Amino acid sequence: MTELALRRTPVDRERLLRLLQEYGVYLGVAVLFLVNVVLTPHFVSAENFRTQAVQVAPVLIVALGMVLAIGTEGVDLSVGSVMALSTSLISLYLGYGPWIAVVVAVLGGMVVGLANGSLIALIGVQPIVATLALMVAGRGLALVLLPQLKDVRDPGMAALGSGDLLGLPYLVLIAAALTLAVAFTVRRTTFGRQLLAIGDSRRAAQLAGLPVRRVLIIVYVVSGALAAIAGVLATARLTASDPTSLGTLMELSAITAVVVGGTPLSGGRVRIGGTVAGAVLIQLLTATLIKHDLPPSWTQIAQAVVIVAAVCAARERGKR
Repeated sequence: MTELALRRTPVDRERLLRLLQEYGVYLGVAVLFLVNVVLTPHFVSAENFRTQAVQVAPVLIVALGMVLAIGTEGVDLSVGSVMALSTSLISLYLGYGPWIAVVVAVLGGMVVGLANGSLIALIGVQPIVATLALMVAGRGLALVLLPQLKDVRDPGMAALGSGDLLGLPYLVLIAAALTLAVAFTVRRTTFGRQLLAIGDSRRAAQLAGLPVRRVLIIVYVVSGALAAIAGVLATARLTASDPTSLGTLMELSAITAVVVGGTPLSGGRVRIGGTVAGAVLIQLLTATLIKHDLPPSWTQIAQAVVIVAAVCAARERGKR
């Protein structure tokens, strides 16, 4: 009996570790939530929950684009700069009406995504290099278009940023709708299956006759569009265009949400539910540190620790 128990112990430990790797992000959210319930004054309130949901919405939207890029064994480092570019375009075109400005801003993000996708798919530039170049160029262009902070005074933008439907903020509803759309695309469409096949093995996907170049370009265009939408929503919520700071380090938050959520950097797999939980985890972590009077720099350190832990866990899973 003892010998049988000893044989089972490694299996049980392996199973426990696998469960923690798969569902650890949900456990992390639950633990942080309980910690705040006990230690943070006024945490359990409708107003606080609304604030947390509104603040996590832009991070989640950007992470949705990031998870698609990482699913193809790529990455998109330009998302923060796309947010900055979108806020500059909003300010420049707001005089033509809020919806014209929003469309132009989203188109601007799609153009950046098209440039990223073309460099990667057609020229063969590594994703980290291509998107790093657009990260620098995008922020520079945003500052050329709008060198300084500018107030956004428009009733339509104000309603988008602070309005709600049946008590649910528009920002949260938009983030939820985009999440469902991306999840459906990945799980139920041919495009989603092609995306995962490319991430699993791009060479094998090419030999199988899949439209690898087209899929990669679409992925980065979608990532750019989602980052632009996040920039629009952040601008509407803040009622100001600030290309200097908007989107700064957003790529770090998005990558953290994706990796912590269980999507491997090696591609071939996309976890939308985990990405949502990862974005919530990052927001709760940030809010916890802020509410307990710790400087913002601690948030960046905490995110770095979380990323390393998640990557190490994924590496161990890959070895088995």
